Amino acid sequence: MICGAEFLEDRGDKSTAEFVRDYADFLETHIERWTVTTQGTLVPEIKRHYIRINPGLIHQCVDEDPNCGTLTLSNQPPGSRSDYPANIIVDAGFLELVRFGIRGPNDPIIQDSLQVVDAVLKVDTPAGPVWRRYNHDGFGQHQDGTSYNGWGIGRAWPMLTAERGIYELAAGHDPEPYIRALENFAGGIGLIPEQVWDAPDLPERHFVFGGETGAAMPLVWAQAEYIKLCRSAADGKNSELIEPVYDRYVRDHRERPAIEIWKSNRQIATVSSGTRLRIQAGSPFLLHWTADEWTHYSDTHSNRTSLDIEFVDLPVPEKPDTIRFTFLWLTENRWEGKDYEIKVHSREASNATGNGGARQDGSKHGQTPAQKRPRVHRVRRVTKSSN
Repeated sequence: MICGAEFLEDRGDKSTAEFVRDYADFLETHIERWTVTTQGTLVPEIKRHYIRINPGLIHQCVDEDPNCGTLTLSNQPPGSRSDYPANIIVDAGFLELVRFGIRGPNDPIIQDSLQVVDAVLKVDTPAGPVWRRYNHDGFGQHQDGTSYNGWGIGRAWPMLTAERGIYELAAGHDPEPYIRALENFAGGIGLIPEQVWDAPDLPERHFVFGGETGAAMPLVWAQAEYIKLCRSAADGKNSELIEPVYDRYVRDHRERPAIEIWKSNRQIATVSSGTRLRIQAGSPFLLHWTADEWTHYSDTHSNRTSLDIEFVDLPVPEKPDTIRFTFLWLTENRWEGKDYEIKVHSREASNATGNGGARQDGSKHGQTPAQKRPRVHRVRRVTKSSN
């Protein structure tokens, strides 16, 4: 997105470029909140680490809390457990944050997460270190070496050794052991397999510890990761680093004004004071809103972007309050027919509880529920797009 914003700006669309940068900043500032558990149990002394997937299901976890939610793993043996707490399933996907320049290699949560991944997923073979995809993975040969048939045992993937090698180079360490391991995993004319056998030798299947399993060979993805690692080692730097991203979020990192986004598929229920609140939709709209229980209200026209996304930025009160709003869809000249609300909390309270799914109170356009609606004269303010 940061590179895309540069392309947009080069073509003269500065307003959309700024919109894209804002959205990238929104994602970047939510990475840890969405993907880092603070209740880790896999390594007892490490409570904080990245998880594989936050299900993001509002009906389960209204505040997008990574400590909440359940993952269903489809590749499990028939009749066995398939549902797991999301915060106990881990992988090394967080290393992309380093490879692409979003986080530095010495970031403390990256370091904690590496310890967890190495404790749970790493396999030291005679050929070299290799990692499984995630704990409880069922994609791979069965214990007796027979082929995966919808379930099995998740075996180790050489491509993850290549990805770890690029991280180690970025951290200032020697990538050569990882290059050698990949070459040892290869078979035939240097073809790197999808998976290697990560259990004791199985002579009847001709499987050896650290050798190929009969899975795809070559896995082109693994070959590509090997080439990237060799190129990075030759250059002495991470070949995947995106310089504008690294400049924005690591090298020149500074605290940016907080931004929170409400959209139809992410209806947050709370926002902290001092935050920029952005309401987004896919077509032009007029936002009918109030921050004082309809004592006063405003009508604000959406800002246009060249991405077919319209938005309105709302000022968030400094003290606890409730923002209520609804939409007039301008293309259809149609009111939404219901109001939405977002409660404003102090920043301290929001940090403690997090944001979550929006509540829809079911009331009609411009109205609050009957028991809350004040019997006072409304004062209307109209604002327009800045574009």
